[in-house]
Amino acid sequence: MRIQILTIFPELFGPFLATSLVGRAVAGGKLRVEVRDLRDFALDRHRVVDDVPYGGGGGMVMVAPVWLRAVRELSQESRPWRILLSPQGRRLDDAGVRELARRDDLLLLCGRYEGIDERVRELVVDEEVSIGDYVLSGGELPAMVLTEALSREVPGVVQQRESVERDSFRTGLLDYPHYTRPPEVEGLRVPEVLTSGDHAAIERWRLRAALAATLAKRPELLERADLPPAARAELERLRREASPGGVAGSREN
Repeated sequence: MRIQILTIFPELFGPFLATSLVGRAVAGGKLRVEVRDLRDFALDRHRVVDDVPYGGGGGMVMVAPVWLRAVRELSQESRPWRILLSPQGRRLDDAGVRELARRDDLLLLCGRYEGIDERVRELVVDEEVSIGDYVLSGGELPAMVLTEALSREVPGVVQQRESVERDSFRTGLLDYPHYTRPPEVEGLRVPEVLTSGDHAAIERWRLRAALAATLAKRPELLERADLPPAARAELERLRREASPGGVAGSREN
């Protein structure tokens, strides 16, 4: 997979691209990430990339000609899917990450200031993507979030592929709780089933725990989760237990 990132702050990406799974993927050649400085595509000696907005008010706006020149030049080798990181874009989720990962060649546009001249979006942007309903100072952090999420979809980046398939949202549910040594921490013990060696019982516990976590924290996910009949039945039991007059017991030990 190749990801190009266009920004006026390329120095922000150095530590990120040299650390942890992303760093190993880049070093091992499994992920190709190229960070380009937008100012390199400005034609004036001061490398200006912004100007005052028409209509007045607000802050500076990034000018269209520099962006258009940059995007078109970076698209000469191949035609990448061009993504503008923007709070106005579709909200990134697991399904969206998997969809983008299938494209293999992406160009991420990181705006700054009040934003980018609208004509850039109209002329060279394929899609806008948001990482949440809030505003940041620029698109660099969202580009890192998207790059990290995409890297986990590249074969060989995560050594234990099963852990990716069990991640939150992959099955439509939040992840189940995880435990490791020591067996007791400040009076809280690891659920006994996890030390029983009974793999079938462990899988049943994990399903129930994932359903309980989703029901408690993100119940709206359950409306569109594609659950098998056994999981649906377990969910209904959890709902009855949580309802007034139900039997408490969503937390198993």
